[in-house]
Amino acid sequence: MTENKRSSVWFHEMPGQEVVEYAKSVNDVAILPLGATEQHGPHCPCGTDAFNAIGMSELVAQKSGATVLPCPMYGSHPYHHWGVKGTIPLRFETHIALVEDIVRGAAVAGFNKFILLSAHGQVSSTIVAVHKLGIDGYFVLSLHWYDFLRDNQDVLEAEMWHADEAETSVGLYLYPEFVDMSKAAPGTSTSLIDPKWKIAPGMMPKPGQMYHFEGTFALPEKLEHSNGCVGDPTKATREKGEILVTRLVGHVSKLIGEIMEQYPVGTRPQTN
Repeated sequence: MTENKRSSVWFHEMPGQEVVEYAKSVNDVAILPLGATEQHGPHCPCGTDAFNAIGMSELVAQKSGATVLPCPMYGSHPYHHWGVKGTIPLRFETHIALVEDIVRGAAVAGFNKFILLSAHGQVSSTIVAVHKLGIDGYFVLSLHWYDFLRDNQDVLEAEMWHADEAETSVGLYLYPEFVDMSKAAPGTSTSLIDPKWKIAPGMMPKPGQMYHFEGTFALPEKLEHSNGCVGDPTKATREKGEILVTRLVGHVSKLIGEIMEQYPVGTRPQTN
């Protein structure tokens, strides 16, 4: 490794010594992409969430100098995802422990600041993992791309949900070879309360609204007679995906830059 350079942005593609030297002398921010293995309708792959997290994290690392940790291909899931063919959920306790162990292991190599970049709705485990790690002195930030971006229908025609305009657009930009738009079709889900009480992903909240994972709001997907989509993927375009991803990468890269300026390499922000 030459000064300030590395052979890859990916932790697992570099020799161990190169990883350690880079974290020690150049940049000690590590990004952990978090996705899932989950059905995404008839047109997108079951690895959509993981592929989104991987692609976004790689672009952030290229722009910011951070290092990307290997992405677990499984995630935790809200109750209404369980029992669906094509989805392999982890228990919350399993996912929390997985995230904790990955961060602890990467810290041994010299990383002092961590960002969990999730492309799947698993705040039920990531928030718990963040605070358990914080109690033990680790500095960890967690974001879910669609909520962090707050598109608020600036780029999209509809709210972000699942295998829809948003996720399909990102897929068309990051991995078009796995997306078959000839099979894309709108799909729906059944809300157990009036949707006006829920903050949709990526939308700005209004008074009297709960976050969309703060309740058992939805009919379990295994009871739905739908194509597995929530929203209309036929509205997706590569151009929309490029705008969404570029904006997300810009925001996260700026965040990392400010963290590194405030806490130079070798410095761990005090959390305990």
